[in-house]
Amino acid sequence: MTSATLSAARLAAHTPPGRDRYVDLLRVISLGVVIAGHWLMAVPAPGGDRVTNILAVVPALQPLTWLFQVMPLFFLVGGFAHATALTSLARRGGGYADFVRSRIARLLRPTAVFLGVWLAVALGAGLAGQDHGIVRVALRTVVQPLWFLGVYLALIALAPTMLRLHRRFAGWVPVTLLAAAAVVDTLRLHGYGGAAVLNLLFVWLAVHQLGYLYADGTLQRWGGLLTGGGLAALLALTVLGPYPISMVGVPGQAMSNMSPPTMALAAHALWLTGLAMLLRGPATRLLARARVWQAVVAANGLAMTAFLWHLSAAFALLAAFRSGMGGPPGTLWWWLTRPLWLAAAATITAAFVTTFRRFDTVRPATILPGASRPAAVAGGMLCTAGVLGVSAVGFGGLLEGRTVAVAGVSMNAPVALGLMVVGAGLLRGRVFSPAQW
Repeated sequence: MTSATLSAARLAAHTPPGRDRYVDLLRVISLGVVIAGHWLMAVPAPGGDRVTNILAVVPALQPLTWLFQVMPLFFLVGGFAHATALTSLARRGGGYADFVRSRIARLLRPTAVFLGVWLAVALGAGLAGQDHGIVRVALRTVVQPLWFLGVYLALIALAPTMLRLHRRFAGWVPVTLLAAAAVVDTLRLHGYGGAAVLNLLFVWLAVHQLGYLYADGTLQRWGGLLTGGGLAALLALTVLGPYPISMVGVPGQAMSNMSPPTMALAAHALWLTGLAMLLRGPATRLLARARVWQAVVAANGLAMTAFLWHLSAAFALLAAFRSGMGGPPGTLWWWLTRPLWLAAAATITAAFVTTFRRFDTVRPATILPGASRPAAVAGGMLCTAGVLGVSAVGFGGLLEGRTVAVAGVSMNAPVALGLMVVGAGLLRGRVFSPAQW
């Protein structure tokens, strides 16, 4: 047995009786399906120097995203976890700054290592004159999934306030947020596209708020209603309405349901959440089995590192097979070789996980007397802006000073990384103990 397996076995054996094991399973499923989906969707364009999406090559596959776009489950689980952590921290006398510092640090440690490695690769490629073709595409693309981390950091900063609102207004909070998202979409569809970025907050915050309802036992009673209502709304908005069928962005489409999220994605999140609640009973019984639960614990310990590095593995394969493995995407031979492609990507990702797993460790939230709430607020905001910025601009064209507009603000990679460093510095400043990072 490896040390990681032994650790998972010990953790599984000491699981508190009241722990909701299904939450851990949902976290593993959400990240695992996203990883596999990215491996399948990324295909080389003709010439091998660009990457496109299999959903653009074979549009008939787009309805499958109604099953495989499971990122809403991650935000649902985040709400549950934050409600639980905040309640526990309050019992021990902790406050806002303790919560934000510990939660953001937990995510930024492995992310900082990931960005540091790719920054070094980008500098080396630029200095060697190799920042072009598939290399430039990789340098821009491998960091794009960090958009979810940037949004998640914002949700961490808002979590204590949103929990107070939940305790006062319960289900009316996500209803209000979704109403605000509908207003934003109406503006977007009538030519005011700049407002759409607000739905990064409104939609994902609404899903996160459902996690609070799960934590207090309310959501479990809404499974059927959410599934039926969400599916009906999704059909109306896509088949009859103006939204695309795909729940992920597809090259060439005028609108993406994902970036920023639309009401169609919100409806998708509702039906997916309802389905998760309907499956909770049988899944919980399955998780009572020791071997099943140990596997989930082990996977949870690797999930974040695997998520960070999975596109790096995909681009290693794309560089090796410039014209693709199995011929043109979407052909019979291409499909027959997908198991080999997934196995190869998983093997390379496993090597990355073995190398970088040690930077992704869970540490209990500690309470530091005198922790500064203003510094925590400012640090959380800067880290959020920095992560969103680097995910948008990437590292391609680093030495050329490439910039993109992030929420209307021009930003390049050094500025985005600088915001992260300053934000982290505020969180671990004089009033915080560096040893906690």
